[in-house]
Amino acid sequence: MKKLKISSTVISIALLWMGVHTVAQAAPPEADGLSRTILPIPEPKQAPIKELDVRKAKAPPRFEVKAPPGAPNVVVVLLDDMGFGTAKTFGGPVEMPTLDRLAQGGLRYNNFHTTALCSPTRQALKTGRNHHTGNTGSIMETSTAFPGNTGALPGSVASVAEMLRLNGYNTAAFGKWHETAPWEISVSGPYARWPTLQGFDKFYGFMGGETNEWSPSIYDGVTKVEPPHDPNYHFSSDMTNQAIAWVRYQQALTPDKPFFVYFAPGATHAPHHVPKAWADKYKGKFDQGWDQMREETLKRQIELGIVPPHTQLAGKPEAIKDWNTLNTDEKKLFTRQVEVFAGFAEHIDHEIGRLVKTLEDLGELNNTLFIYIAGDNGASAEGGMNGMFSEMTYFNGVQETVEDQLKHLDHWGGPETYPHMAAGWAVAFDTPFMWTKQVASNYGGTRNGMVIHWPRGIKAKNEIRNQFHHVVDIVPTILETAHLPEPQVVNGVKQTPIEGVSLAYSFDDAKAKERHGTQYFEIFGNRAIYHDGWLAGTVHRAPWEIQVRHPLAEDVWELYDVRKDFSLTSDQAKANPKKLGEMQKLFMTEAAKYKVLPIDDRVFERITASDVGRPDVMAGRTSLTLGEGMTGMMENVFIDVKNRAHTITAEVDIPQGGANGVILAQGGRFGGWSLYMKDGKPAYTYNFLGLNQYTVAASEILSEGKTKLVFDFAYEGGGMGKGGIGTLSVNGRKVVEGRIERTQARFFSADETADVGIDDATPVVAGIGEGSETRFSGKIEKVVIEVK
Repeated sequence: MKKLKISSTVISIALLWMGVHTVAQAAPPEADGLSRTILPIPEPKQAPIKELDVRKAKAPPRFEVKAPPGAPNVVVVLLDDMGFGTAKTFGGPVEMPTLDRLAQGGLRYNNFHTTALCSPTRQALKTGRNHHTGNTGSIMETSTAFPGNTGALPGSVASVAEMLRLNGYNTAAFGKWHETAPWEISVSGPYARWPTLQGFDKFYGFMGGETNEWSPSIYDGVTKVEPPHDPNYHFSSDMTNQAIAWVRYQQALTPDKPFFVYFAPGATHAPHHVPKAWADKYKGKFDQGWDQMREETLKRQIELGIVPPHTQLAGKPEAIKDWNTLNTDEKKLFTRQVEVFAGFAEHIDHEIGRLVKTLEDLGELNNTLFIYIAGDNGASAEGGMNGMFSEMTYFNGVQETVEDQLKHLDHWGGPETYPHMAAGWAVAFDTPFMWTKQVASNYGGTRNGMVIHWPRGIKAKNEIRNQFHHVVDIVPTILETAHLPEPQVVNGVKQTPIEGVSLAYSFDDAKAKERHGTQYFEIFGNRAIYHDGWLAGTVHRAPWEIQVRHPLAEDVWELYDVRKDFSLTSDQAKANPKKLGEMQKLFMTEAAKYKVLPIDDRVFERITASDVGRPDVMAGRTSLTLGEGMTGMMENVFIDVKNRAHTITAEVDIPQGGANGVILAQGGRFGGWSLYMKDGKPAYTYNFLGLNQYTVAASEILSEGKTKLVFDFAYEGGGMGKGGIGTLSVNGRKVVEGRIERTQARFFSADETADVGIDDATPVVAGIGEGSETRFSGKIEKVVIEVK
């Protein structure tokens, strides 16, 4: 029988009939006659076979989707919270030899931009659409009911992983995700926006915005797994081992099939966790302080050609003290903070180097489009003026003193800490700019160094590209290099057009005219617009400020000609009010077009789901009944016991000889609470941010048999984060009460969970073990939490 072919003309007519228009830059159909603008690619219909005997019949050709000939492997590395002036590759003080090596064999982009915040950047990176188009106007945890901010990626905004998977690639993601709404991260799902249903065959990493590198909350696909109890364990190394193993396995089985790896470490987001030896490499290297460091960085940037020779150093925010005004204790603390951060940065670059070495050993490095983005936004100033021993203090509005932090200095960066650094260092790591992460109106928040390495596809070596580009440009670049058209329909859903432009035109033409002419920026009211060499924007609120500076309509805007003013030091707003007005009008046009409006400048107010119309699994619930084995419940799917009176009732069966272990716990070493038994005696401990522990413990050992334990917390009220009286009763008899002085007002943890019968990850209570060591030795019939 004849092979049935469907011509590209027929498919184009069908697409037009469906209201779908092919894009100008779409690659031509492959020699197999398939059009790749509808995904999955429809299988051609075969004429019915009329022959009775299989021996006399000829089988039709097998339908199989393969990647286009010559399509490269793709690796996208996205570091976290790393500013433009961090890596030596871009003039910074931190050694990153892998980034250096790839830059020497490829291209450095010094005019590449992110969104100024993690979830928005990641969503834009993997979809090729602006973050509000993907309903990711802020981090997942602060989603609202307004379009552009719902936290729910539409089916019309497919990820590049899905595009590649449906075009014959194997796909895998490792590390940080932070793109699934927190109310969807539970056994109840839905799983549609988890990595493995967003185009990735394999996922190994954490779902939230950060994790404890020593004791992470890891998912393999949709299954939560316990990391090994190894004193040398570190998540950065673990995720790299997983990525290396996956690539080797994939290449062993299907060496002719290209792969896509998305490698997104938790580094260098807080907590800054790194083996001590890596931090110690930087001892004494930051003693000069952040002011001199900024000057030294700018000098190197000029020498390397990363910035123009005439570039001036932008001023510091007023809140950042001059280094020479600090006292001895402040300098001692702040220098150790930055040594740990620098070690953390170099350590993750070393791990990426192991992945690069694997590709080289497999003979695949030359044909791998390797995109290494040094940060998803600027360096983070969320550590405030002093930094912090436990980053959860920032999210709960608690200020840590220098004196308190110095007590932990010898362990800084180790498992005993959950640290962040002082904001002065963030400004320094964003040199030559003024601002930092969250400030979408300044390049300190949005400018990130990027290196692209692809020997088989890029002739130029060790060159710099200065065309304006944005993270939405990565997807169209991947599609173009893979010889794939932009899909019009994915999984039956008509697609929103990709909003970025490919930067492949710049690969071998340093002087090519830039093609990304207009780009808006907006995060928490900090907003700006870039257009043809001009940037207009307003700083609405600094990361360390609780209150906004002005009402939205009264914000003070700045205007810069970035063709002449790389570091944004010469504000032209007063000198050129007409141009400023044009830019402000353009911002409003773009904001309306991409679902940026209305501007939502609330931050902590958006934490409570009911206040902003965000879905809440526990909405309207006043009780939650749990059973043994129910573990891994993240904070956003668990009943909220904060700032209110509540009761925990546990029905347990005590074995002969008494019981030990956790009955119910939420949180971990740096904030949370636990109802447990130790040495046969019931107890309740409230761990306030890892700073103080308040324990209410019985003195009597419980006898064998069925027992009813009740812990009642009488919240004293009068605002958020207050204390109260905790009372522990056994079988209806009060056995002990005690005062809990302070409670956490907003968060227990970014990724530690609530668990029945065990305290997973780090323990709330010191001295009862970790992980499986905390497993309850009796039987738990049920646990009921009631809030009042």
